[in-house]
Amino acid sequence: MFDIAPSELLLVVIVAIIVIGPKDLPLALRTAGRWLGKVRRVSGHFRTGIETMIREAEMAEMERKWKEQNAAIMAAHPAPDPAEGQTAEAAVDQTAAPLMEALPAPLDPEIAAHAPTEPMAAAAPETLGELLPIAERPARARGTGRETVGGGTP
Repeated sequence: MFDIAPSELLLVVIVAIIVIGPKDLPLALRTAGRWLGKVRRVSGHFRTGIETMIREAEMAEMERKWKEQNAAIMAAHPAPDPAEGQTAEAAVDQTAAPLMEALPAPLDPEIAAHAPTEPMAAAAPETLGELLPIAERPARARGTGRETVGGGTP
């Protein structure tokens, strides 16, 4: 874009050191860098907007051409009548109610991920005791029973 030779860049740096001074040069370079960043962001945003507009115009043109071609093809090759050449029983059979019922709507994946895999009633009694609040658990599940480790009587 800009053709700057190394000697020209060196001349700009020397003039900047003399005019701005070595003390304020880092602040000036930081400010210039921020401005350049803003210019690049704005130009990138502008370029993206222009490219999007061009792409949308091309898509609209392609859709228009496709619709014209589809209309020409449909006019050249009309669809045959489905009832033509059928017996009366076959025509009635096609208009009858469907043999199978529609499937239920699928579950939302987020809800299905938290759903239990099996009903609570089918859970083992030991597991069911762990699901109860501590006060309602059997004594052996709370660990306050009079049981011994070996299973014998105390």
